[in-house]
This record gives sequence, structure tokens and C-alpha cells, in this order.
Amino acid sequence: MLPRLILTSGEPAGIGPELCLAIAERQWPCELVVAGDLNILAERARALGLNVRLDPWQPAAAPRQHDAGSLRVLHVAAAARARPGVLDRANAPYVLAMLDAAADGCLSGQFDALVTAPVQKSVINEAGIAFSGHTEYLAERTGGARPVMLLAAEQLRVALVTTHLPLSAVAAAITPTRLEQVVRILERDLREKFGIARPSILVCGLNPHAGESGHLGREEIDVIAPTLETLRREGLRLIGPVPADTAFTPHRLAGIDAVLAMYHDQGLPVIKYAGFGRVVNVTLGLPIIRTSVDHGTALDLAGSGRADAGSLCAAIDMALAMVRSRNAWR
Repeated sequence: MLPRLILTSGEPAGIGPELCLAIAERQWPCELVVAGDLNILAERARALGLNVRLDPWQPAAAPRQHDAGSLRVLHVAAAARARPGVLDRANAPYVLAMLDAAADGCLSGQFDALVTAPVQKSVINEAGIAFSGHTEYLAERTGGARPVMLLAAEQLRVALVTTHLPLSAVAAAITPTRLEQVVRILERDLREKFGIARPSILVCGLNPHAGESGHLGREEIDVIAPTLETLRREGLRLIGPVPADTAFTPHRLAGIDAVLAMYHDQGLPVIKYAGFGRVVNVTLGLPIIRTSVDHGTALDLAGSGRADAGSLCAAIDMALAMVRSRNAWR
């Protein structure tokens, strides 16, 4: 059957609404439904001179292919009018209500995958709502025990053992249990959601030179290497721990399906440099498929008509590919 994707329009003061309008102008081999406030989307379309027909979405017996120039909208009412570039904490619950509706729809089978436009974490927290990001929020909403962040740009995929932690807390967070869980989730989802029969994973060390035999830190000796060896005995194809400063060289990456970095800024600068604007953020370890863009809300661009929808298009393409791989696996 034709896939049906739900796309959340993100922070209403940011570029999310206009990105959703931009992708509506082309054909897609699926049904696209946008979660958001119809009035905000209509106002942004008028301001940008976009001729996009907005149709309230109602569940149908079968998905209908997306038509260029139209957009089906799962209406979620905002609390306040949205002005491009101007954050309003009153709309923080609205942003989360979109995520809730989309995640619940994926769990119920109404939608095949979730694609998210960027949100502004700061304004959600300023509204008194504890929120560390899409990844953690969707894991709690869907019952995902251990969400794993993966960024992908064409054939390069980078996953993280830890995500939004201060650097001072990273070493203590890399435990045998956490590392084993992340490796198992990464290996499983590469098989089931990316269609890779026997994934090869390159694992970075934590310290410079992967610890230099203990002279620059013992995490590789005490935690990382023993955990990887245990998993290798089960048949997982794991290489490492290798020094992070050489992990992304062509020689190291030959035949590798994913790189596992220990922390956020060890792996993500490399992939964003390699493919910014085409990078897709994927949350593994969830019972649903979720992809997202590789950029933020770009408040300075909101309402200007200059926002690039390339990353959102890539996120939709990847979600569709993952739906096909998951269906083939089943």
C-alpha cells in the first residue's frame, strides 16, 4: 500500500511551517499529512506568495498520493498567533501537542513514519516544560527504552552513545550496559530499517588515540574494548575502538555501514561538514520510524522565503526508504 507519512511543522515562529509549504509544491510517492495549525500555515503561505491549497485531513480507508500544490493538514490549534522570528512561550504546548498527535498516530498504525521539522528547545523550557529534545521526548511517548541518535548523509551514517550531555558527564555515562544497549539497537535497526543484512560498525574510542594503551585514559581498556569483544562473540561485526581522529578516513570507512561515536561533538561535526543540507537525523530504538532535519529553527530566516527545504526533502526520502525496508523485513 501507499505509505502515509505525518510531518510535524515544528516551532511556529521558525522556518518549519514554510518548509512544509515548500515541499508541498512537488509530487511525492506517498500521502503526506502535516500536523499544524491551519491558520498559521495559511498565513505563512499568503505572506510568501505561495499558492498551496490546504485541505483538512480526515482518516481515509486508504492513503491518497500527494498532489503537487496541495497539503493535507491534521489541524492542531495553536494557543497564540505566530509571528516569524518571534518566539512565544504560549505556543510551547502546541508544539508538543503536534508531536503527541503524530507519535500516537504512528503507534496506532494510522501513519507509517514520522518526519519532524525543528523545534526550539529553549522556549519550551522557558514555558516551564522540561524538554531536552525530540529524541528523548519521542522515546518517552512511544515507550522506546533507549533512543539512539543517528545522522545519515548518503552512505555515511554516524550514531551516538551519548547525546545531549555536558562534556564533563560523558565518561561516566559510557557504561558497559549503555554501550551494549546502543550497539544492539544500532545493529538491529541497520538490519530492520535500513535493509543491511550484516552491518559492519566502526566504534570510536573516547580518549585521544583511543587511550594510548591507558596513558590517556582507561575507558577503552575497562569498558569499550571488553563490551565490544563480548558482542563480537555473538557474531556482531564490530571494529574498534579506534581513534576518532582517523575513524573518518576513506581507508577506515571502506566497507563500514555506520560509525558509532561516543559523544555528540565527536561524530556530528564530521557528518555535518560532509553533507550539511542533506543530512538526516534518525531516531533508532523506537517502535516507530522517525526522521528529521539536520538544522534548527533558523529564526532569522523565518518568513523570508530563503529557507532551504533540502534537508526536509532528504528526511522524507529516508523515511520512505525505511518504511520499505521495514515492510520487506516483516
